[in-house]
Order: sequence, then C-alpha cells, then structure tokens
Amino acid sequence: MSLPVLNFPPCNLRFKKNDKATIQVFDSIRKKFIDLTPEEWVRQHLIHFLIENLSVPKSKIAIEKQLTLNNTKKRTDVLVYDNGIKPLLLIECKAPEIELNQATINQVFNYNLTLQVPFILVTNGLNHIFIDNSEDKASILKNIPSYEKMLSKF
Repeated sequence: MSLPVLNFPPCNLRFKKNDKATIQVFDSIRKKFIDLTPEEWVRQHLIHFLIENLSVPKSKIAIEKQLTLNNTKKRTDVLVYDNGIKPLLLIECKAPEIELNQATINQVFNYNLTLQVPFILVTNGLNHIFIDNSEDKASILKNIPSYEKMLSKF
C-alpha cells in the first residue's frame, strides 16, 4: 500500500506487521496497534499534529467515540474535550483520495446535532476544513487554532 505525504508536519509513527502480514500503526491514544488503512494514516498524523503542534493533552482526545443519531449508532473519528468533560472539537477523517465536499461536511454536522461542539475539523490529510461553530453562524477559518485558543473562546 502506497500512502501519500500528508499536509501535516512530519511525525514519527511506529509500525509492525501482524500475523497476517498486515501493516499496523501504533495509536498512542488507544495504546495499541491498529491496521493501517488510508483513513488511519490520516488519523494518526492528525493525532500527532493535535498533540505536538496544537498542544492538545492526550487525555483530552477520544478515538471512535460512539454516539446515537436517529436511533442509529455512529462513531466519531476523533473528539477533543475541553478542560472538563464537554466536547470541544469534532474531527472527521477521510482517506486522502476522498474529496471533501458538502456531503462530507453534512455528515459531521449531523454528528454535531448530538454533540453540539463549538469547533469542527474535516480532513483527508491533504485538505482541511476548520469550522468555528461557536457563534450563531458557522464560519470557516483559514488556520486551526491551538487548544488554548479554542478554550479561550469560552
């Protein structure tokens, strides 16, 4: 599997092959090796970016958090919490070959009907859409603010 260079700063990832010769990557949040898919490639780079560049504490990151939407169980890709237990940032990761379009944004906004987070990030690793949803009208920002700057809005 050939995976592209992503639009994140370089990071050190740990890899191994499992018994079936499948390549796996170590997830420092879940503390285990996960099968390396294109979407997981994006998620792992994103996790390192959150921790190393945006100063998000590892303890405030949840992976594949379950939620119920219209009586259907769904999972968020990444959820970042504030200093308490309130969700602050909802992240949807897509494989690099998946175009970020209105359907992608609608998916994450549907999740947000349940979560009500002030910030949303949609990424395929190559392109990122960061949405400030904290005001009456959602707005797209050019840069992803640090964890502290997101917290300071409240």
